[in-house]
Amino acid sequence: MPQNTDYDSTTENQAKAYKKRLNAWAISRLVPNMEPVIVARFRSRSDADGYLRHLRQVIPNTAFEIIVDYQRDEAVS
Repeated sequence: MPQNTDYDSTTENQAKAYKKRLNAWAISRLVPNMEPVIVARFRSRSDADGYLRHLRQVIPNTAFEIIVDYQRDEAVS
């Protein structure tokens, strides 16, 4: 069966936009006098919450927070 290999540019753009939104949640490590350092990215908030609990148990004296990673979306565009 022949396959359609002609892709519309709008379809490609939609796929790229969707791919950028997949890992919107991130855990950042807060370092004094520096930009936050991204430790991990996740597709869902609940996954990020679970990993944050794990990080706080393993590394208790370090500050972490969950963020929505908007800068990554802008940098990829």
